[in-house]
Parts: sequence; structure tokens; C-alpha cells
Amino acid sequence: MEFENQTALVTGSTSGIGREVALLLAEKGAFVIVSGRNAAKSADTVSAIEAAGGKARFVAADLSDLDSVRNLTDEAGEVDVLVNNAGTYPFAPTLEQGLDTFETLIQTNVRGTYFLTQALVAKMAAKGSGSVVSVTTVAGLAGIAGTSVYGASKAAVDSFTRAWAVEFGSSGVRFNAVAPGHTKTDNVTDMIGEDDFEALGARVPLGRLGSAREIAEAVVFLASPRASYITGVTLAADGGFMALGIAAQ
Repeated sequence: MEFENQTALVTGSTSGIGREVALLLAEKGAFVIVSGRNAAKSADTVSAIEAAGGKARFVAADLSDLDSVRNLTDEAGEVDVLVNNAGTYPFAPTLEQGLDTFETLIQTNVRGTYFLTQALVAKMAAKGSGSVVSVTTVAGLAGIAGTSVYGASKAAVDSFTRAWAVEFGSSGVRFNAVAPGHTKTDNVTDMIGEDDFEALGARVPLGRLGSAREIAEAVVFLASPRASYITGVTLAADGGFMALGIAAQ
């Protein structure tokens, strides 16, 4: 199996894309560290992995809190694969954007991701191998009304990805990102409304919403040895959304 004898940490793996990434990595042989804020949902993810014959454990973490990030790095120890999936996304028009949600977005999506990666990549570089895949968004690649801060926070992670790929390439550590388009998860469906969300999916070239499993497949591919010569890339897994350009609006 591709990830046999490897340990993978997946942040935000209690639901949605992160949960599917954790399940798929476990299917492919990884020991998975499930991380998130919701203990009950995390236990469910761990149970699902174990029921399928995989191995996993849970470490609680809130990436907006640096003490929690430090605890996560201590508890995780040495990992072979890091998937930066945790994030928050309170969309808001610019004139309605509040300071509290602005700071939470930056603290979680940017600061938390940066310092978690900083701590774990040191050990990867020391042993000469490792793969980091961050889940970002097409809102960081295209201008989408109502996503100014969210898109900027994820564009920062795309920028980290490129810089880290150059900085750590000689150490054998790869960095890539997956930018999902309109992807059907419970959280986003609840926020947008099912009918409106399905209508958005109908407008992309493939004519539908993506599934969390489809995004997970892209993440796991980039984490795997099959992508051994790929680094510094942001892959848009978006049903063709970015190909539409201005028509996507």
C-alpha cells in the first residue's frame, strides 16, 4: 500500500473533505492522526477508519490558538504526511466584515497553518522526506464577491506552498495545494442552501457540484509517491470553474 508504515496528520478531519482525506489515507495504509475541535465527530472518524481495518487516533486542536497548535505538534511527533485542511470560512461582503471574524480567519487559516507546518517540516527535512498538502480554495485564485478575507487567507497558503517548495526541495520535502471549487459538504450546504448550491454547481463545465471524496482523491494523489516529481503546485479541483474565467461569475 502507498502509505504503509507512514504517519499522516490531517487537520480538520472530523467532517467533510478532511474526513474523506483521513479515510482514504487510512485505506492506503497510513496511520492517521485525526485532528479537530469536535471530539464526538473525531471519535466517529476514528471509529470509521478502524471499522474499515485502518489505524488512527485523535488529537484535539484549535488552530486559532497557538498553544493548541504547539500541543498538536508535540502530540503528533514525527509525521510523513501533513494535510493542512482545517480552516474557517465565514463569508461576508466587505462592508459587513467584522474585526472578530477577520481575526479568526487569519489566526486559523494563515497563522495556525504556518506555525503547524513550521514545526513539523523541521523533522521531515531532517530525515530527508515528507509531503505537505494544503487544502485552499478557488476563491484564492479568482475574485468572488463575499470572500475577500477568506480568499486572501487561502491565497496566503498557496503562496506559502510555493515558497516552501523552493525552500525545502533540496531536503526532499514536497509541498502542494488543492483548491476545491464548489464542493458538496454539509457545512457549506447549510450555509448557502441546497437549491442555491446545486444551481452554482450546474454552472461549471462539468455541470455539478464536486464531492468531498473527489477532493480527497486529489489531495491523496499529491501526497503520494505517484506525485514524486510534483512540488509547488496548486491544483484546482473545481469541475472546470477556473477555465470559465469571468463567465464563472
